[in-house]
Amino acid sequence: MAKVTRDDVARLAGTSTAVVSYVINNGPRPVAPATRERVLAAIKELGYRPDRVAQAMASRRTDLIGLIVPDARQPFFGEMAHAVEQAAAERGKMVLVGNSDYLDEREVHYLRAFLGMRVSGLILISQGLSENAAAEIEAWNARVVLMHERPEAIDDVAVVLDDVGGAQLAVRHLLEHGHPYVACIGGTEETPSVGDPVTDHIEGWRRAMLEAGRSTEGRLFQAPYNRYDAYEVALDLLAGPNRLPAVFCSTDDQAIGVLRAARELRIDVPGELALAGFDNVKEAGLTDPPLTTVGSDRPAMARAAVDLVLDDGLRVAGSRRERLKQFPSALVVRRSCGCG
Repeated sequence: MAKVTRDDVARLAGTSTAVVSYVINNGPRPVAPATRERVLAAIKELGYRPDRVAQAMASRRTDLIGLIVPDARQPFFGEMAHAVEQAAAERGKMVLVGNSDYLDEREVHYLRAFLGMRVSGLILISQGLSENAAAEIEAWNARVVLMHERPEAIDDVAVVLDDVGGAQLAVRHLLEHGHPYVACIGGTEETPSVGDPVTDHIEGWRRAMLEAGRSTEGRLFQAPYNRYDAYEVALDLLAGPNRLPAVFCSTDDQAIGVLRAARELRIDVPGELALAGFDNVKEAGLTDPPLTTVGSDRPAMARAAVDLVLDDGLRVAGSRRERLKQFPSALVVRRSCGCG
C-alpha cells in the first residue's frame, strides 16, 4: 500500500500543501476554520501520519523538550518532571528525561544527546553547571533554561525558588516552639558552595539561628539527599548522648529518613524531637506524623520554564526580570514540628 503524503491530503482537501502544513503544525500562519476542518477531515479519511523526522530536519527543531534532572527517583525531581511534562503538553510538546545522577560527565552526555536530537529547548536542573556543560551549551547555541539553581551563566535565563527565605521560615517556626536550637542536616562534601538549593537551605538555617542569637557551631551535619542514606546518618545522630531537640532537613526525603530512624530508636516526634523538611513532596502529608515542610507552586514553575525555553524572543530580548523568574516559598505546617 502506497504511503499517504501531504500532497494527497492537499488534493483531497482542495488546498495547498503549505496550508496542510499550517494545520498540522498549528502555524505559523492562521488557517480559516472551514479550511482547517477540510484538512482535518482529509487527514482522518486518508489516515495520514506526519513524518516527524523529516519535519525536524527541515525546521532543525523537533516537538521535543529535553529535561535533565539529578535523580528522578527522588520525589521532588519526579514531581517536577511530571509538572514539566504537563506544561509541555499544553504547548504541544513532549519531554525527554535524563538522569545525571549528580555526575558532571553524565550531565554533559545528556546535553550532547538531547541537543543532537534537535530538541526545541532544554530545561536543566543541575547540581552545579560545570565548565564542560556550559561549553556544550554555547557550542550548540542552545535554548536552555535553568531550574532549581542559578549559576551566573546562560544570560540569567532561569526559574528559581526563594530557597534561603523558605529555610528561614521553617527554622524560625521550630525556634518559636521554644527549642534551645535547631540542628541542620545539609548536603555532602560534593554539594557546591554557591548556587545550589541545598547550600541556600543551609544559609537560611544559619541566618534564622543567628538572628535568634543561637550558635550554629557543631550543629550542621552532612547527609546525602535521599531517605535511605539520611536514615543511616540519623541513626548515629539520634542514638548519641547529646539528644537533638529539633532538626531542619534540607530535603523532605532526608526528613523521611530521619522519621524512620526516630521510630526505630523509639524517639517520639514531635514530643522528643521536632522536625521540618523542605520541598513539600506529596508523601510529606502521609508520613507519621505528617511532615512540616516548605512548599512551592511547582506547576507554575514548570509552566514558566517551558514558556521561557520555547519563547525565544523573550529569552533574548526580554528584560532581566522577565528572563529570571523567582517564585516564593511557603511554610506548610503539619504535626512533626509540634503544631496541632
